[in-house]
Amino acid sequence: MKSRSISRAWGRTLLTAKKRHGFSVVSAAAALLLSFSASGEGDPARGRARAQMCEGCHGIVDYRTAYPAVYAVPKIGGQQAAYIVKTLEDYKKGARKHPTMRGIAATLSDQDMADLASYYAAETRK
Repeated sequence: MKSRSISRAWGRTLLTAKKRHGFSVVSAAAALLLSFSASGEGDPARGRARAQMCEGCHGIVDYRTAYPAVYAVPKIGGQQAAYIVKTLEDYKKGARKHPTMRGIAATLSDQDMADLASYYAAETRK
């Protein structure tokens, strides 16, 4: 019963916001809710198992790749889960161009990406 009243109140709030500020407020609220659900779906334990392939580059302090160019590899521990998922999706789609990351991302399912993101988001930034 309580959850229904919360849902109704939330619906009225969105309807009022839509009337006042147009569709953009509703779109922003939907995007926010989707980002929360994406970060909540991953399993950090499964992500830890998959992260072994990431540690060779992302787990080494001040590591730089030499192919295709010298590139400082970012540490990803403590990064926001939604950002990690978006980045991996971009590599998989080809929007980001690093060949090694594109190859790795091509092997990941949506669930793998969520698991990895959940694992790395739970780490403290170093």
